Amino acid sequence: MREVVLDTETTGLEPSEGHRLVEIGCLELMNHVPTGRTYHQYINPERAVPAEAAAVHGLTAEILKDEPIFSQIYTEFLDFIGDAQLVIHNAVFDMKFINAELTSVGHTPLPMKQATDSLRIAREKFPGSPASLDALCRRFNIDLSGRELHGALLDSELLAEVWLELMGGRQHGLGLAGNGDGAAAAQAGDSTSLQVQKERAFREPRLHEVSTEEKAAHAALRDKLTDPIWKENL
Repeated sequence: MREVVLDTETTGLEPSEGHRLVEIGCLELMNHVPTGRTYHQYINPERAVPAEAAAVHGLTAEILKDEPIFSQIYTEFLDFIGDAQLVIHNAVFDMKFINAELTSVGHTPLPMKQATDSLRIAREKFPGSPASLDALCRRFNIDLSGRELHGALLDSELLAEVWLELMGGRQHGLGLAGNGDGAAAAQAGDSTSLQVQKERAFREPRLHEVSTEEKAAHAALRDKLTDPIWKENL
């Protein structure tokens, strides 16, 4: 199962107000585990970057002025994601920006059903608890020491770890396998519990008859007890 964890950085909160993408970061997963393949691109938004946005991700118009514009990179981006399910934290936000950019270059928007919202899943799994990416990293003891600013690729890497935990943790899909096929199924992320089947040699049942001496010893012990309830039935 191929998934792509995706994150973006932008100049603001609403593409309808003229805000644009400034960064896209993607990370490929197979069976919820990173393969090492990534896509990362800074984008010239062709507009000013407000100070409040730059304070979040550290990207200014000056830094981005020599980066390609979206129309120059979108085909490479689409080739990378393909038809994989997209794992996005607060998917509505990122998808509206991606689709606004795709629409601006005359491309069909991505269907919302292609995106899985990890924020929604986290809220369902931990109702009433903080569900931001930072909060989930702390919940799952994921190292945040290198995250001074938001970054699309860094946040995708963190989200990939969070996603693995949300899907069942590092033991997800693993079981005991008695042969190579079972091990392969576990490696492939098969969630079916695998059982070890062992051949056991048949043994004839043995009779355990109580000897006369043992019966006498038991009777002697019983006679020492005060009104044993089983004596009434003898």
